[in-house]
Amino acid sequence: MTAQNQRFDDIVAREKGLHRGLSTGQLSMIAIGGAIGTGLFLGSGFAIGFAGPSVLLSYAIGALIALLLMGCLAEMTVAHPTSGSFGAYAEHYISPWAGFLVRYAYWASIVFAVGTEVTAIAVYMKYWYPTVPGWLWIVGFSATLIAINSVSVKVFGVVEYSFSMLKIVAIVAFIGLGGYVVFNPPASSGIGFANYTSHGGFFPKGGWGMWVAVIVSIFSYLSIEMIAVAAGEARDPQRAITRAFRATMFRLVIFYLLTLALMLAIVPWDAAGTDASPFVKVMAATHVPGAAGVINFVILVAALSAMNSQLYITTRMMFSLSRAGYAPRRLGQLNAKGVPVAALLLSTVGITLAAVLYVLRPDAAFTLMMSISMFGAMFTWLMIFVTHLFFRRRHDGMSLTFKMWGHPYTSIAGATLMTATLITTFFTREFQMTLVCGLPFIAALSIAYWLRYRQRPTATTEENRLA
Repeated sequence: MTAQNQRFDDIVAREKGLHRGLSTGQLSMIAIGGAIGTGLFLGSGFAIGFAGPSVLLSYAIGALIALLLMGCLAEMTVAHPTSGSFGAYAEHYISPWAGFLVRYAYWASIVFAVGTEVTAIAVYMKYWYPTVPGWLWIVGFSATLIAINSVSVKVFGVVEYSFSMLKIVAIVAFIGLGGYVVFNPPASSGIGFANYTSHGGFFPKGGWGMWVAVIVSIFSYLSIEMIAVAAGEARDPQRAITRAFRATMFRLVIFYLLTLALMLAIVPWDAAGTDASPFVKVMAATHVPGAAGVINFVILVAALSAMNSQLYITTRMMFSLSRAGYAPRRLGQLNAKGVPVAALLLSTVGITLAAVLYVLRPDAAFTLMMSISMFGAMFTWLMIFVTHLFFRRRHDGMSLTFKMWGHPYTSIAGATLMTATLITTFFTREFQMTLVCGLPFIAALSIAYWLRYRQRPTATTEENRLA
């Protein structure tokens, strides 16, 4: 065993205790469950408003970045399956400071992303109960999902698999129905591919609008990286990871691009918005009895599924921080079923913030939560590409079970695209809070690290066992 592998084995050892109860199918569904949620069902309307029909190019660029990211992450995860995942890789291959920043930035990002999902749930419930206060739905559904996550990883896996399977069936049905309506439109319905150009052209907001929508597309694909974190609790990690990565990327690209293409053909782009899901508007436009209500139920389940996955992943990231000695020991303790309950409860802070924002500013709550959560996600994606460059340099000439093609150009391309999108957020009114909140947060984390943790060794395996 090489010295570097032995050092990484120390990281793996300190994170032991989690139960390996996830199958290959459940691993894939966790990634899909996180990525097919509010970003597609509600955020897509936001993206369409920026770009018009050219949003198809925006999501294609986002898919390219996601594909490059998944390749880099798959290579590192096959070599080192652990719940610390990209945070542990950054710690080992770059520096402990980098691992500290990545873990906390990602944890904060997904905590706020949970807030976007639960905010969207309140929007969806308005379809049936317009007079019921949204915060009641936020509290009720949140309590249910927290209970599911606190039981065991097996229960979580079963629930998430069921949620995600329903979403996949619904999206396939949407594609089938949408395709039929587009190619057999009712007379004078206005449905057809002419909608791509009949409302201001394919680029109604210009190239800039198309590029800004890439930011929303990245938010939509956010959570595909969850599969790397969940690998730490997979029964057969090496085999499960390679199969799940490939299946997840194929499904996501097909689902996102096909659904958007059909959506834009059925409903003019300038009719999309965030007051309701564009999917509901599409179903209403087909005039199929009850279709709008059914699709609203499906996207409600999708938001619950994404929220469920995000609660799981934030809990494991905080667990990893605790076991590394960067958070209180109590957050690294496990119950009898192998669940870090204290870390789970701390990770619900985004739900609380979302509930407060929804009461104070219901019209702007979703957009504000999304812009705040974006920075940590984009920073993490950027650092995954950078970490992969360091990883390959350390493994130069060594045999790897899975290899990312095109190295180092693919990693450099991914890092460049992520840097460009991060910079773009500052020049858009809707996403200025991304950098305004994100950069001071990173600075504060760095100061905290250098003042408190720089001279302190990470927690040992024995310390964590007794904690």
